[in-house]
This record gives sequence, structure tokens and C-alpha cells, in this order.
Amino acid sequence: MLDSPRPRWNHPAVQQSLVTLDLEGVLTPEIWIAVAEKTGIPELRRTTRDEPDYDRLMRGRLELLARHGLRLSDIQRVIGTLTPLPGALDFLRALRAELPVIILSDTFEQFAQPLLRQLEWPVLLCHRLVVENDRVVDYRLRIPEQKQRAVAAFKLLNYRVIAAGDSYNDTAMLAEAHVGILFRAPAPVRNQFPQFQAVDSYADLLALIRAAREGDTPGC
Repeated sequence: MLDSPRPRWNHPAVQQSLVTLDLEGVLTPEIWIAVAEKTGIPELRRTTRDEPDYDRLMRGRLELLARHGLRLSDIQRVIGTLTPLPGALDFLRALRAELPVIILSDTFEQFAQPLLRQLEWPVLLCHRLVVENDRVVDYRLRIPEQKQRAVAAFKLLNYRVIAAGDSYNDTAMLAEAHVGILFRAPAPVRNQFPQFQAVDSYADLLALIRAAREGDTPGC
């Protein structure tokens, strides 16, 4: 009996688009700034918009939490009072109706849930805190440079990646993506990375993303 011929796939590969977004500063307020305002600890206002070295930033935060006796539950109570930035949910709804969206953030699982609920549960890839008796004693990265490496992985899957963020820790992600966009980034970040288009409104961000997807190969 003759073997059945194996199917041959001669169709050209299809490249679809995918969007990666930072969370804090793009869709939600900065959590640590909110904690600083609630607790009256001004040093906690420092974020990745100010400090390029993430480990130095986090070690300083951990020291401040220990010095002032702040617990995880104290921080979570502050997060529970936060809402997405004005217009963020409508922007995200419009974007998700057109393209897959992945949130790549250097926040932590223990922080994100109340904000994700209000954003209608987008996919989030982030890190995790080490907590002992309600005290934050350390943090664990899922992987180093997770934003850049996630984008590189999506590219291996033949996605055209469009990325947007606002801080120093987003710039490797933006550089790895096919198209990188700064959204409401502070002047030092914009000045240091002039190669990225910079916008300040959700309407402009959505327009840039729509224009960037024109590189897609038609079909699905």
C-alpha cells in the first residue's frame, strides 16, 4: 500500500503585530510615588524615571521600608486606593480590539492585582517580592532584562513588536522592538534616547501604533 503524500506548506510566513507596554506611568500611576505621598517618605518618590540602575533603586527601597517599619499590607492598602490613569482603560480597550497586548513591567505580583482588575485583566509579566511575616525582605527578578528578552522571544515567534514605555528601564525593550515609542517620558529620558518617537496623549500613542503595524504581512 502506497504511503499517503505528506502535505507541503508553501505559503509564505505571516508576520503579525504584537504590542508590549509598560504598566506604571503608561497605564497606571507610579505605585512608589503614591506610597511616598501616603507615608510622607519623600525618598520613595524615586523611580525608574530617575534611576537607571534597577537593583540600586530596589535596594534603596527595601532599606527605607525596613527603616520606617512599612509592611507589604501597608503598601497594598495604598495600591487599593489607586485607579488607572485618565483615558488608560479606553485606550487599552481600543488597542486590544485590534492587536494582542502584553504588559511588561518591573512591578511585582503582590502589587499588581488591584490595578489589573481595573484594566480588565491584561496579560502581565513581572517579578515577585520575598515576604516574611508581612515584611518585604528582598525581591526576585523573573529573569534579568525581562522586558528586552520577552520582546526578543516574540520576535523569534515572527511577531512584529511595537513597544511603548516611559522610563530608563523600558529603553532596552524599545530598542529590541521593531518600533519603540516613549510615552509621557521625562525630559532626561527623551534627551538621552532621541531615537525613539515621544508622545504624551493616548490618541497620539494609538495613532503611532496603528501606523507601525502597517509593516504586517496580510493574512492570518
